[in-house]
Amino acid sequence: MRDVRVVLIGGTSNVGKSTVAQVVAERLGFAYRSTDGLARHPGRPWRTSEWEVPAHVAEHYGSLTVDELIVSVLDHYERLWPRIEELVTEPGLVLEGSALWPERVAKLAVPGVAAVWLTAGEDVVRERIRGAGRYAEVGDGERHLMDQFLARTVRYQALMIDAVDRLGLQRIDAGGGRSVEELAGAVIAAVGG
Repeated sequence: MRDVRVVLIGGTSNVGKSTVAQVVAERLGFAYRSTDGLARHPGRPWRTSEWEVPAHVAEHYGSLTVDELIVSVLDHYERLWPRIEELVTEPGLVLEGSALWPERVAKLAVPGVAAVWLTAGEDVVRERIRGAGRYAEVGDGERHLMDQFLARTVRYQALMIDAVDRLGLQRIDAGGGRSVEELAGAVIAAVGG
């Protein structure tokens, strides 16, 4: 790849960033990291076999409007930015996460950093979120939390796409039935491979 030392893969929740980034890292022989590992915003408000939704997460999604959820997550990402700036100086890294806000990435003054954002249609994101949370099997209260998370996710993506397009940055549609391998290839091609 043409002098690319760090690959950034941004996007909203549930578009496949982690899965695609791990394949990209493996193909390039780079390390893989997620911005989620730096600090977790309240997280996903649905139960899994290994995780019960903490009360503060349920309260977060249950009590805030979508606008307030957006402000909250963007504030969280702003607080993470200094740590992200430190990471991108490490060569041989694929870093993925929603915290990779386009306007901040565009201002990076680090040579060898390439970025791309993954997107997916609202229907794809909805299906993934509802599938992960077993939407059809849970009660109204849990559905409401997932619906709030979905609304925040969709709004975040709309704002992100606007910023990516306005800045002339690259994005790839991760919906459309392409395999993880195909998407990883598209990311590598987009960043100069």
